[in-house]
Amino acid sequence: MSAFEDLEILLVEDNEGDIRLTIEAFKEAKIRNHIRVVRDGEEALAYLKKEAAYADVQTPDIILLDINLPKVDGKEVLHELKNDPILKSIPVIMLTTSSAESDVQESYLNHANSYVIKPVDLDKFMEVIRSIEEYWISIVKLPSR
Repeated sequence: MSAFEDLEILLVEDNEGDIRLTIEAFKEAKIRNHIRVVRDGEEALAYLKKEAAYADVQTPDIILLDINLPKVDGKEVLHELKNDPILKSIPVIMLTTSSAESDVQESYLNHANSYVIKPVDLDKFMEVIRSIEEYWISIVKLPSR
């Protein structure tokens, strides 16, 4: 993937404030991107498996995944994603408020690519999102679609 291609980002988040902040931080990025938002784990799995209303969506290049989600939690979404032969190569960044060591361990055991704790402070949250953008979009070479 070259820096000139549009990047597809799937944000799996149920908190409206965090959704708005994340989208705003990515808008400031110099790389063109499309952020798609799903608000629970069940919807995330349907999106990733291109079921029903999501039959024609583009497979994301990166997934930002919260742990504490309604219906199906983020750990289960990660587990299913990383056990799917087609989807397992998509980088998944766990972006969550949980600092529980068990959540960190379980996420990495299920092959999360990063585990980032969301700061409560607005400026620090924006800084974290910019850091994710800088590293995962500007520095890392992502797999081809």
